[in-house]
Amino acid sequence: SGGVPRDGIPPIDNPTFESVTDAAVWLQAQSPVISFELNGMARAYPLAILTRHEIVNDVVADIPVAVTFCPLCNSAVVFERTLDGEVLRMGVSGLLRNSDLIMWDDVTQSWWQQFTGEGIVGVYTGRQLRLLASQVVGFGAFVEQYPDGEVLSRAGRSYGTNPYVGYDSSSQPFLFQGELDDRLFPTDRVLAGLIGGEAIAYPFETLSEVKVINDTVGGLEVVVVWQAGATSALDQSSIDDSRDVGMAALYNRELDGRVLTFSADASGMMRDEQTGSVWNVFGRATSGELSGAQLRQEMAFPHFWFAWAAFRPETAIYAGD
Repeated sequence: SGGVPRDGIPPIDNPTFESVTDAAVWLQAQSPVISFELNGMARAYPLAILTRHEIVNDVVADIPVAVTFCPLCNSAVVFERTLDGEVLRMGVSGLLRNSDLIMWDDVTQSWWQQFTGEGIVGVYTGRQLRLLASQVVGFGAFVEQYPDGEVLSRAGRSYGTNPYVGYDSSSQPFLFQGELDDRLFPTDRVLAGLIGGEAIAYPFETLSEVKVINDTVGGLEVVVVWQAGATSALDQSSIDDSRDVGMAALYNRELDGRVLTFSADASGMMRDEQTGSVWNVFGRATSGELSGAQLRQEMAFPHFWFAWAAFRPETAIYAGD
């Protein structure tokens, strides 16, 4: 038990949105948001709101989705919430597994693991919700990429404080009953995913030093990019005044039949060595010969290490060349 009843942490079921201009009244450039784009519609979901609600049941470009954030695992994941033709309303069960949020649906009362999107109890046991690509970025980066994007509205409430002060430097995750994998500090941030069937984790500490990593994982040629500009939602009482942990994403670096090789220039910007084009953290070329080109994002997300290791103990940790 996480100590609260079903939906004691209330999901947002009828979200309203505002322009980036209106959102800038209360969000700073470094404010962390979940950035989600689907079929040309881009929305930002501030972690200042998600730490208090954990789930937003939304419809984006006519697709019902669940935008989720588990503060205890620092896990932001977006799912499609239609299964067998039924649109599921996802709620907070009040229960945890490996410290991770267990969701429930209103159609069958089945329980779902937020970390993986897998049904673990009930009619939908063993079923899998479809994961959708998303990123945790600073609000300023979202605005630069999607100037016409929409931002989840506060709906008249006050947000911006962190109810989990100091949690992201904790050596003992809350209510975690498993064995900690001591290869990394429990609450170290990692960009982790199951790529081509291979579990891999890239520590943010390493990423912040090298900025760009070219790698081959599960038979796929990939690139990992990191840039500063997003604060932790789980550090100081004020989220905007917390430490900058940066933002990261993983992309397939094959484009139009050729594999690109990337590096960070002196200013930290990502360039491909084949054309010298400049690319941003969203995997889009912003200038140069390939301007406008888009890399395909792979399903890797930021998590706390202890949680990823609990669900994927076979994970390899990137340790450099």
